[in-house]
Parts: sequence; structure tokens; C-alpha cells
Amino acid sequence: MCQTCLSWYARCVAPYLVHFGCSARAFARMRERVIPLAQGTVVEVGFGSGLNLPYYDPARVTRLVGIDPDGTMLGLAAAKTHALPFPVECLRAGGESLPLADGFADTVVVTYAFCTIPDPQAALAEIRRVLKPAGRLIFIEHGQAAGPRRRRWQHRLNGLWGSIAGGCNLNRDPLALIRAAGFRLVDRQHGRFPLPLWHLGNHHAGVGYLR
Repeated sequence: MCQTCLSWYARCVAPYLVHFGCSARAFARMRERVIPLAQGTVVEVGFGSGLNLPYYDPARVTRLVGIDPDGTMLGLAAAKTHALPFPVECLRAGGESLPLADGFADTVVVTYAFCTIPDPQAALAEIRRVLKPAGRLIFIEHGQAAGPRRRRWQHRLNGLWGSIAGGCNLNRDPLALIRAAGFRLVDRQHGRFPLPLWHLGNHHAGVGYLR
């Protein structure tokens, strides 16, 4: 496919495809369990189209800053922010370079984004930087399947899937990435995606505290 077509697809098709796919019930169930744990000043890295917004607890959140590099996605999210009882600011930036001060956030939320961020290690270093010492990372991710047969298929499908789904990688290990960045994981939840989404591998959620 020519570069112009790829650029058009990335700008005009992929954001809506990702929004639709990530609206599936399998994703919503995990959001319902985990997102209400966020509190204080919250930074959401990989804000996307704002699919987490209905699940934040307004009694616990005082401010939300949503960060995403995709302007189309942020446009979809902006329409949902006006009715919320806490202020929401949308910033266009990558996770590897957060335009925020050190120790800014009580909570950082990342959902289904470590699969897409080009340099997740750099993004996790930035998350550590903007978190307060007693802050926490709340995450929901998909990643490597448990069995070798499914992992092999994930590797085979990875390039094609990434070109369709906005750069998503099927074969990353989000728990290993988060631990390697110096987070202690608690309240972990695991699951498997239903059959139509088997290629997404294992489903992980939890809370990470700075060590």
C-alpha cells in the first residue's frame, strides 16, 4: 500500500476501528473493575477515544489529564468530557515524553496502550517520573498468550495485526515490562479473551506501586 494510503488509513480509519474494537464487552468488564480505583490527580496515558471516562469515580477523582498522540482519537474523547463533574484536559503527546512536571500525579492509568506505544520502557520511565512517591499505576493490558501454540500464532499475526489496529503488538509481555520499570504489582487480575479475540492472548489488570 502506498504511503499516502497508509497515512489516510491511520488518520481516518484506524482510530474508529480501534474505538469500536475496544468498546467490546470483554474490555468494558475489566474497565468496570479497575478504573474506579483511580483517585486524586489522574493522568491517563493512551487516553484514546475516552472509553474509560464512564468508569471514573467522581467522588475520588479531582482532575484528569488525558494524553494521546492521535489527534483523531482525542477529538472523539473531547465530546465526552464536558458533562463530567471534574475537570478534564486533553494533551496531544506520546507516552515517551509526558508534558507534565515531576511528581504531578496521584494515579497514572494505562489501558490497552503498552501494546501500541513504540517504546514502552521509555513510557514507563516517564510514568515513574510524573507519579508522586506514594502514587500508583493502574493498568489493563493484553499480551502474550499462555500456551506456546497461541504464542506462535501471535508472532505470525503480529505485523499484519499492527498495520490494521493502529500499531498494536500482540506479543508483548506487559507484566514483565511493568516489573522491569520498578513497580511492585498488587491486586492483579487475569483472564483470557473470548474466542473471537483469542489472538489478543492473556488479559491482565492490576495496580503497581513504586518500589
